Amino acid sequence: MKIIILGAGQVGTSITEILSREAGGDITLVDIDEERLSLLQNRFDIRTVHGHASHPDVLREAGGDDAELILAVTNSDETNITACQIASILFNTPKKIARIRSTKYISEDKLFARDGSGLGVDYIISPEQIVTTELQRLIERPGALQVLDFANGRIQLVAIKAYNDGPLVGHHLRELKDHLSNIETRVVAIYRKGEAIMPCGDTIIEVNDEVFFIAATEHIRAVMSEMRKLDKPVRTIMLAGGGNIGFRLAEALEQKNYKVKLIERSPERAEEISKHLKNTIVLIGDSADEELLKMENIDKMDVFCAITNDDEANILSAMLAKQLGARRVMSIVNRTAYADLIERTMIDIAYSPKQATIGSVLPKFRTGALEAVHSLRLGTAEAIEAVALNDQSSKVVGRQIDEIPLPKGTIIGAILRGEEVIIPHHDTVIINEDHLILFVQEKKHIDEVVALFQVSAFFI
Repeated sequence: MKIIILGAGQVGTSITEILSREAGGDITLVDIDEERLSLLQNRFDIRTVHGHASHPDVLREAGGDDAELILAVTNSDETNITACQIASILFNTPKKIARIRSTKYISEDKLFARDGSGLGVDYIISPEQIVTTELQRLIERPGALQVLDFANGRIQLVAIKAYNDGPLVGHHLRELKDHLSNIETRVVAIYRKGEAIMPCGDTIIEVNDEVFFIAATEHIRAVMSEMRKLDKPVRTIMLAGGGNIGFRLAEALEQKNYKVKLIERSPERAEEISKHLKNTIVLIGDSADEELLKMENIDKMDVFCAITNDDEANILSAMLAKQLGARRVMSIVNRTAYADLIERTMIDIAYSPKQATIGSVLPKFRTGALEAVHSLRLGTAEAIEAVALNDQSSKVVGRQIDEIPLPKGTIIGAILRGEEVIIPHHDTVIINEDHLILFVQEKKHIDEVVALFQVSAFFI
């Protein structure tokens, strides 16, 4: 596949790194920063073109005439939209993806219609909206380490740490059926002291195990209660950072009637967002200011969430908030190395916006009928939603689970069949248009898993 990536920022660089390693295609990266392009060209096996991403001559030099996919992820919505329009008009590029940050664009559905009447963008990605949605899920599931939606919200995969007070802790996994006789669920992975364990009926849940399970969304809370005593519902939240994510998250939370306080360093930005937030208390100050946190009753906060653009500031303020009595603290962390270090601190959740954004983009690149791709444990594993299609060459449709050649460490955790959520057994037969939710323990096996769902070039 011939791919052009416009923008060598954080998202563009991350996608370039993954595709240069996994896709084996022809990748060209375009940016106005010539020095950065030179560094990236030395790191990855790619072509680079220096120039403005929406200029026709630059796109032509990058290979626009025969590119199969253009990913426009510069920091400018307007540049991304224009580049996709030009690619559509001049080159008839089959697939065009644009990063759109402004809700003013996103809220207008007609602009991105795929019937030819829109702006020429086939898919849009909004990192800020993705991050906001996932952080809100974590707040709404107290005690969860990660919450991922599949099948349009019908199925969730949740990670939780097992505690002494969990009824199933110290017992075999097979006993879960006795505890939850009317609920179907499956534990797809257990991490113990950083090491992955493939779960089976004889596996005993131990204290501090990181347990990944999958179930219909309405049953998640009941399954969580088997691993640990449920935390009391969240009511009070403090957000550190009033940027795009902080503002969107505050807006979403106040609509759910949470009591929200937001700390923003810039007086101008604080004044601006306070005009739009109806019930959020907006404070001007430093989120790492101990006196400010104490004055605003940090010890009464159910959740403290650090979401500025500065990793170091996020980590420090989250650690301080925890020390001062916040019940649960979360921190956005972009650098993988920092995220690894955080696991050894008092911070409850280190959230990677980069991994979340990449997960929203990858299904558009990977061949096969993929609906969703999510990174787990900061990118060491993946969960995917794939559609089984009744193609002549299908390796899935018509087979029992135990007949499908799944790579080592891969589990089919759930199936959405029409409107029914199924937790499959070894003899469950896959039928046409089943949506399968798979846990893949090692990312190196992703291509093998995706290949199982590929359809022939003539499939309609």
